[in-house]
Formats: sequence, structure tokens, C-alpha cells
Amino acid sequence: MRVGITGHRGLSKEVEQQVRVLLDEAVRRYDTDELTAVSCIADGPDSWFAEAVLSHGGRIEVVVPAAKYREGLPEWHHPVYDELYRSAVDVHETGMIESTSEAHQAGSEILVGLVEELIAVWDGKPARGYGGTADVVAYAERTGVPVRVLWPEGASR
Repeated sequence: MRVGITGHRGLSKEVEQQVRVLLDEAVRRYDTDELTAVSCIADGPDSWFAEAVLSHGGRIEVVVPAAKYREGLPEWHHPVYDELYRSAVDVHETGMIESTSEAHQAGSEILVGLVEELIAVWDGKPARGYGGTADVVAYAERTGVPVRVLWPEGASR
């Protein structure tokens, strides 16, 4: 089974800890021998989910929204990104060069097209910019991909 991930970046350490627990609990519900996470492996929930799936014996596939995508991620995240990228059993690319909102949405649409379910670490609020979590959730819903929303009770971005 392929499960995709989307979620808010820039969460506080407290919310990060809560989200990591929710993601670990979500992974435990699957037969991890058959589980493949599909992720853009950005900092935040994208990477946390990929790490949880790998730690439980699953596999990951990576979607790269743009050739310059890694450059646009925080420098402190590059070692994690690189390690997860090397762990991928498959890599999917949009063919776009610049890491723009349009490229991020295109990557997310490829991701949604590859999965049987999407996990969204989402507070339920509108996206702060095009290609944000709410836009990915809306695309999944429009295309008939089931979405499981995970958000810690009482948490805020």
C-alpha cells in the first residue's frame, strides 16, 4: 500500500513531538511489510512520516517538485533530506526547475496520483500560499483519494 504525506512546516518543537507520536501511531496501523510512504521529504511532517515508515520496516518513494527544490529547503534539513533521498526505492520528478509554489503543487499532485491514501498533518485552515496543505487536501478529495487528517488537539501553527 502506498500512503502519501502532506503537512505544515515550521511547527513548534512541542507540536512536532505531538505530530511525531500521531504519525508513529498511524504507521503502526499498516502492515509495514507492504507499506510505501510517498513524500516530498521537506522538513516537517513529510520527513517525519518517511522516517517513521522506514523505522518500522516500510519503504519510501520520493517526489521531487523541482530540480532546485533541495536548495529551497532549510540548510539544517539537507542531511536528513539527503539520507531519505538515498533510502528511496523510487524517485518521481515534475520536470520543473525552479522551486516555486506551482512546482510544489505539481509535486503534490503527482504524489496524490501515486497513493491509495493521503495523510494530512493539517489544522483544517486555508493554505497560507498556493500549494499549501489545504490545497493538497482539496486536490486529493477532488480526485477521490481518501484523506486522513492528523492534528494534535489544541495545537496551533
